[in-house]
Amino acid sequence: MHEKVSFNRQILSASDAMVSAVSNVAIYGKGAFTTISIDDGEPLLLEKHWIRLVGNAAKLEIDIADFSENHTKNLLDELLENNGVTNGLARITFFDESASAIWKFESARTTSLLITTGDLRPVPIPFRLTTSPFPVNSLSPLAGVKSCNYLENLLGIEEARSRGFHEALRINHEGALTGGCMANVFWLKRGVLFTPHLDTGCLPGTTREYILENLPCEQTREPIDTLTDVEAIFMTSAGLGVVQVHDLDGRSFATVDHPILHLLPDRR
Repeated sequence: MHEKVSFNRQILSASDAMVSAVSNVAIYGKGAFTTISIDDGEPLLLEKHWIRLVGNAAKLEIDIADFSENHTKNLLDELLENNGVTNGLARITFFDESASAIWKFESARTTSLLITTGDLRPVPIPFRLTTSPFPVNSLSPLAGVKSCNYLENLLGIEEARSRGFHEALRINHEGALTGGCMANVFWLKRGVLFTPHLDTGCLPGTTREYILENLPCEQTREPIDTLTDVEAIFMTSAGLGVVQVHDLDGRSFATVDHPILHLLPDRR
């Protein structure tokens, strides 16, 4: 992460940006965020990120009425200039700093806005995929929400990395494939592109949405066993862009040249 951040409309050192230790966000992780790819100095798919961020904040009952899209974009542009970012990543986070109903205190702020930037993360090649032992509860009120309560996803990715993999596919409580711990999944089967349906509990990724708008693709509720007979698997996110999976739990896939690989800037 870069040294300077934008916190409540001010450029600060990252170490000086602080939320209340007894706020809803600190105690319960009550916040919403999105990670955006920066390409040639411009945030990629910003409108989609903003729409999702607003929707997630509403689901979590976080009041962001004081922060407009245009003003937030101006704050992001200011931070990109301060940190000298041309190609990289940015994260926009809304924190609920109100008092919780259980641990009450006088709160000076209801909502805080933090914007951070960082370098592009190296995309591992070959990209190795496994199956996560941690299922998704598609009936959870947090299903499909990109909230600051992200520990379950982190535990999943760390478990996969401890076994030498780069990502892990998760199934829901009904056995349907949902996506990765930190990315969406697409696969090619008999020449047709597929991805999990949103009602499986999969995250509505902005990269996923962009792909669905630009390529024919079927949304399904298939079990993970459907991937035993596919031509290719692709993982997608703001950080990864689109990357083809080399192997899934030891089963290797031949390299294919599919249009999905050319929709967005190469993150490698």
